[in-house]
Amino acid sequence: MGRVRVNGVELFHEIAGSGEPLVLVHGSWGDHDNWRAVLPALAERYRVLVYDRRGHSLSERPSGQGSRAEDEDDLGALIEELGFAPAYVAGNSFGASTTLGLAARRPELFRGLIAHEPPLMGVVAGDPDLQPLMDAAGRRIDSVLDRLRAGESLAGAREFVEEVAFGPGAWEQVPDQVRETFVRNAPTFLDEQADPGWPVLDLAGLSGYTGPALLTGGTESPPWFAAIIGKLAGALPQADVRTLQGAGHVPHVTHPQDYVAGVIRFIQGAGRDR
Repeated sequence: MGRVRVNGVELFHEIAGSGEPLVLVHGSWGDHDNWRAVLPALAERYRVLVYDRRGHSLSERPSGQGSRAEDEDDLGALIEELGFAPAYVAGNSFGASTTLGLAARRPELFRGLIAHEPPLMGVVAGDPDLQPLMDAAGRRIDSVLDRLRAGESLAGAREFVEEVAFGPGAWEQVPDQVRETFVRNAPTFLDEQADPGWPVLDLAGLSGYTGPALLTGGTESPPWFAAIIGKLAGALPQADVRTLQGAGHVPHVTHPQDYVAGVIRFIQGAGRDR
């Protein structure tokens, strides 16, 4: 465990294992502990870095409006500061958006990237088949944001879990520690959603990343994720797209063995191609 100051903010991190460098980037509401189910198996093969993104859990929470670009800069600085460059980087959800955004800007920091269901809805905006579904999801998210603006972190977190992420009744099935993390990090979701750049990505810039890339989605996830992944695959010269059967938005939590196996296959394949 440790802390490092990059880009004017102190970030909490853990490093485990030895071998080729692998960085794991968590999504919204979460922290480094989201990777707990897969970290031991990955650390048997790789030198693994997990961390809390700025504002989350044990990392410093700066004042003022943040941006995904800052998260990207933090990730790049961590990779360099901790001696991980170039690294394999795996991101989930908002962490996947962060990973892809950094790859578009600093491809030299990557040996390969893995992105599971980045919520980059801007790249499929206007799709006549998807837009009504995304609009409905947007209304549910707006309701969560209203709760958070009113200071109702617990109610907002519960509404997100049950109305946006997992479904009715899910809040009571979530372990106490996970519920506490959701509530503690609720303000960060409000901050992310207030950044006008959160749902978009420069696809032309992303095409400049020519390294290995694995894009994954789950069969139990909303259909717009498959459309987003398709757009990203069209921009990435070496994109491999895979669907995780039975999984949803957080396969490293719900299907850890399958997730680990996929990461290992990808890194082994990327290593043979180098």
